[in-house]
Amino acid sequence: MGNRDKPEIAMILAAGRGARMRPLTDHIPKPLLNAGGKPLIHHHLEALSQAGFQQVVVNHSYLGRMIEASLGDGNRWGLSIRYSPEPGAALETGGGIHNALPMLGEKPFLVVNADIWTDFDYAGIDIPCSSLAHLVLVDNPPHHPEGDFSLAGERVCESGEIRLTFSGIGIYRRELFAGCSRGPFALGPLLKSAMAKGDVSGEYFYGIWVDAGTPERLKALDEVLGSR
Repeated sequence: MGNRDKPEIAMILAAGRGARMRPLTDHIPKPLLNAGGKPLIHHHLEALSQAGFQQVVVNHSYLGRMIEASLGDGNRWGLSIRYSPEPGAALETGGGIHNALPMLGEKPFLVVNADIWTDFDYAGIDIPCSSLAHLVLVDNPPHHPEGDFSLAGERVCESGEIRLTFSGIGIYRRELFAGCSRGPFALGPLLKSAMAKGDVSGEYFYGIWVDAGTPERLKALDEVLGSR
């Protein structure tokens, strides 16, 4: 597939404070909350390992030492895990990725939000050589009915008749962050700027995807996984 690139390194975004998850996150970081008998972030590491990834970068801020203690060096999943600490306040999604760029190599890299659960097959994801970013979009969940973006063929647009939700799974080229400065900033404006130039591709995923961002949704996910 000469006109597409496959990511070799994955990053899990695990630096959020988890304010919507309180009181569950008063003493434990959100990625370590259990669903189906194991921490959310463990599900991701299993899936990434099964997909053939060997290197994973995890950023953290709030109670980050607990995340490092839980994951260690990643050997139990056949992974090599490196950490990108964000002391003090988290750097938001864009700033967190930008801060970790020295660990993410020169090729496109995969990024996954820690607070989702999905049966998405990471082994099959790639990015067109003409794209700076490639996003996985899903049907709008009840708590986000307006969606985020639209798909026109394989191009992601900021507006369109059929709206879909960004899953928190994407591939990015480091060129997307060219000109960015160290510090907290959101990823959304970068993506929208690239979309306006036709530089963002995407795909629609119709499998299982859950945003476990509140205690209620985490409990529902735990019940579903527990019954499987």
